[in-house]
Amino acid sequence: MPSETAPQQRVWMAFPPGGSYLGEAESLEAARAAWSEVAHSILPFEPVTMVVDPHDFGAARRTLSSDVEIVLAPLDDAWMRDIGPTFVLGDDGRLGAVTWRFNGWGAQEWARWGNDSVIGAFVAARSGARRVLSELVNEGGGIHVDGLGTVLLTETVQLDPHRNPDTSKADVEAELARTIGATNPIWLRRGLYRDAQRFGTRGHVDILATIPSPGRLLVHVQTDAEHPDHEITHEILDTLRASRTPDGEEWDIIELPAPQVLRDDEDFVDYSYVNHLVVNGAVIACTFGDPSDAQARDILAEAYPGREIVGVDARPIFALGGGIHCITQHQPAIVTP
Repeated sequence: MPSETAPQQRVWMAFPPGGSYLGEAESLEAARAAWSEVAHSILPFEPVTMVVDPHDFGAARRTLSSDVEIVLAPLDDAWMRDIGPTFVLGDDGRLGAVTWRFNGWGAQEWARWGNDSVIGAFVAARSGARRVLSELVNEGGGIHVDGLGTVLLTETVQLDPHRNPDTSKADVEAELARTIGATNPIWLRRGLYRDAQRFGTRGHVDILATIPSPGRLLVHVQTDAEHPDHEITHEILDTLRASRTPDGEEWDIIELPAPQVLRDDEDFVDYSYVNHLVVNGAVIACTFGDPSDAQARDILAEAYPGREIVGVDARPIFALGGGIHCITQHQPAIVTP
């Protein structure tokens, strides 16, 4: 699995379906507007393909630019990072697509996944990738890699008894080595507070940390002691400081402070600038209408030199349980040997 900073062919997304758990028409409309804004922010840099439930084709065509390619398939939800495949490249440069088992983020009581469980195979086929089947219950938001062997993951996801009962760390590590070439696993004990609540994933790593370049980590840090993530993110920092790169070196850790806002109408927020999308020549960054947005933009610009930082208000997406990275899945460009 190459780094997310490697050249990309396109980005895959899924249009929020009318039959999802979103329920009220107002929530569905807000979700579709937010997903569409992300898609249109990507378009100047690379193509976007949107999977749309056949029942929602008319709404999607009215909402999306004609430059967004639409393909039709039944959907339960719209978190493409998790329901789509994880793309890899073979030694021969050929595109592969790992299709994990998907069971609604650990059989959550509100989730339906009959349609979403086959989206990985659907996208793999449409992309022309060679499919790599896995029996591991996993989601794309549950892993981050550097393309050199490192994979970041959390015990509360891959070892979740509702996902992979009776599965050990060694079992998970062996499967990640087989499927995505990961040889340097770094386990974090848990994820953020809000992500452990009803509509969360139980600890996805793509809201905690990412790897912008070899040997460097961008880490979400909650600086306010009143927020439960203050303790969690400092524990994560300690774990990452004790870990090593594939070359056995210490990581250069860049802290990415959380927005200043602590709560929304529901609970403590898990707003995170780490949950951005890297595309060719740009970073599609989360903004929150917060005083910290400008600082985050500067940190991202330093971490991704030469890439334009494009901000998108991610609050409507986070209100539903995720961010910009969560609703997108990048397809790497084919490498010619």
